[in-house]
Amino acid sequence: MTPNRSARTAKIGMVFSLAAFALLVAFNNVTDTRSNFLFVQHVLDMDTTFPGSALRWRALRLPLEWHAAYLAIILGEFATGLLFAVAGVRMLRSRAATSEMFAGASRLVHYATLAGFLVWFTGFSVVGGEWFAMWQSQSWNGQEPAFRFFITMLAVGLYVQQPE
Repeated sequence: MTPNRSARTAKIGMVFSLAAFALLVAFNNVTDTRSNFLFVQHVLDMDTTFPGSALRWRALRLPLEWHAAYLAIILGEFATGLLFAVAGVRMLRSRAATSEMFAGASRLVHYATLAGFLVWFTGFSVVGGEWFAMWQSQSWNGQEPAFRFFITMLAVGLYVQQPE
């Protein structure tokens, strides 16, 4: 059976696009540390949540805690980008192979999608959004962008896994 070149090209392009996105976000967090670190600091410190919120006991107030969280986010973003990039290279190398071989080459997309989901859903929606009540902040709420990121990754992950 002849490989579906247009579908494979689309899948490869989408995977490389996600790699570029995650790596660029990690790069931006390293090169624009001040503004991006401030986001993490304010979310964890909960200083912009509703005054008198009963959830403020959860706040992390030590700079060491803010730095550790910021580093974990950057490492997660970098791991996501690297996994998508390696998956894209594997898929590109197997673009003319059998359907089974191409599907095997795309299996790393599962792990890349998981890594991105852990960063942008678990990290931003669960931990930031709910535990640290980021949703209460008018100025430091990253839930909507995070939602766009992990939904896009999930959609691409599902598309890549569709049989030819």
